[in-house]
Amino acid sequence: MSIIAYSTILLFALMGTPIFAVMSALALTAFYFSGIELSAVAVEIYRLASAPTILTIPLFTFAGYVLAESKAPVRLLRLSQALLGWMPGGVAIVCLFICAFFTAFTGASGVTIIALGGLLYPILLQEGYTEKFSLGLVTTCGSLGLLFPPSLPIILYGIIARVDIDQLFLAGLIPGLILISILGLYAMFKSKGIKQTRHQFSWRELKGATWEARFEVPLPVFVLGGIYGGYVTATEAAALSAFYVLVMNCFFTKDLSLTKDIPKVITDSLTLVGAILLILCCAMGLTNYLVDEEIPMKILEHMRSFITDKYLFLLVLNVFLLIVGCLMDIFSAIIVVVPLILPIAEQFGVNPLHLAIVFLTNLEIGYITPPVGINLFISSFRFNKPVIELYKVSIPYLILMLFALIIITYIPWLTLFWFNS
Repeated sequence: MSIIAYSTILLFALMGTPIFAVMSALALTAFYFSGIELSAVAVEIYRLASAPTILTIPLFTFAGYVLAESKAPVRLLRLSQALLGWMPGGVAIVCLFICAFFTAFTGASGVTIIALGGLLYPILLQEGYTEKFSLGLVTTCGSLGLLFPPSLPIILYGIIARVDIDQLFLAGLIPGLILISILGLYAMFKSKGIKQTRHQFSWRELKGATWEARFEVPLPVFVLGGIYGGYVTATEAAALSAFYVLVMNCFFTKDLSLTKDIPKVITDSLTLVGAILLILCCAMGLTNYLVDEEIPMKILEHMRSFITDKYLFLLVLNVFLLIVGCLMDIFSAIIVVVPLILPIAEQFGVNPLHLAIVFLTNLEIGYITPPVGINLFISSFRFNKPVIELYKVSIPYLILMLFALIIITYIPWLTLFWFNS
């Protein structure tokens, strides 16, 4: 009977049944045939729903969507150009930072590409960058901020792995800056071969741009300063951020209408959140079954036959996660894979914070990994280009990010710097 049940579930999965339904069916079927009460699944869902940190997900997502729908991207672009436009490759570096900011707040690279792509892509072309370079840069930038607070994947990882979210926010800062620095150096190198207009630094322009973006500039300070100064928790910071951007954009900048625009923003942002939470609740039951049956330990015993040390384990893990990252969305991957690899990584002596950043960096790279990296398809749709062309333009960026991944993986000090003292 069990073979028939599992075969039926597999058949429905291959037919395109939503992942939350497949996971629910697997969990309930597994518990049923193990003789365990099915209420175990409901108990796990209740435990998840009662976790205080779960509120950070909808609140930060809402804040990010409000910013993306407002004119904040235009104001921050002007400020970034005033600060960095004088540098070689300045416009491309501006693109890196502004996309990282928005991806960190929205937690979804597709939102960044769709909201900012139409703004940044023409500017890059106007500055003399080739279409190939510009397409690749905008596509890559879509997932660049996932290591920075208050990134939704970081929060979700902390909930699943039961790792302190505040510490995860700190752990991702240096690795995230390394990714931006490597891509920024590449942009500076590519700028040497083109005749671009160098934006002369002007204190007057910087002052004007800062004043125009006066409401957006304090936001990261509120979030990071509040959390690490001990004034607020991550959940309280999320609530303050959501309230702040709502009031700012509806009553001060007046970019959005409280009655016309905000309902659509709420619908769009909470649709994403609802999908994540639905998958999360359904997956937790399945995860508990796998842990109860000691599946991770069995995998570990099998791996020990050909993996002898931590560094080889990290190499195999990176290859595995790159495949997972281009086949699954980042939220499903975190929910499904993290509980399986955590006990294995612990046996090989990998620090939980280091593992988290390696995991998230791999999935960030997975967004632009052919053949099914999701950013490639979003850019193909956004810029009306064949997806094969996106494969080609993403290769240099993929190589650079893999180089950054090697650095992040094998120099754990970069992740653990804040906790070594």
